[in-house]
Amino acid sequence: MAANVPPTGGLLDPGGAMERLADWKGRLDQLSAATDAMSDRIQELRVTVADDNGLVEVTVDSVGALVDLRLTQRIQRVAPDVVARAIMSTIGVAKRQLADRSQEIIGDTLGTESAAARAIAERVGQQLRDADPGVDVPDEQHGRW
Repeated sequence: MAANVPPTGGLLDPGGAMERLADWKGRLDQLSAATDAMSDRIQELRVTVADDNGLVEVTVDSVGALVDLRLTQRIQRVAPDVVARAIMSTIGVAKRQLADRSQEIIGDTLGTESAAARAIAERVGQQLRDADPGVDVPDEQHGRW
């Protein structure tokens, strides 16, 4: 008679299946909350950087768009092409700092062990660093994941 009783905890055990589903849902809920927190923190990011010569200060938003540009009186003593290069170079520095900070947030909220988190961090880094023409600083100086 005992031979006709299915083993408990197996694939067909309703109690075990419900427990596994509840665990799976709990992990999904945690991932969803972490992803929301990551998204909120990244959307709030702004990075402001001044060039080394004190000509310009730029601010970029969470997607790397220029949202503020301040020029100092020093620009009157240099050629316009020097000012233009200073602006472009400083935007590049700001975007790299934004990429670094975004990747830190991804690591803090999603962890660094997850393949999904690594993929998101890599994509963010590529979008902010690779879309940055005129910047000639090697990536290994910027702590890429």
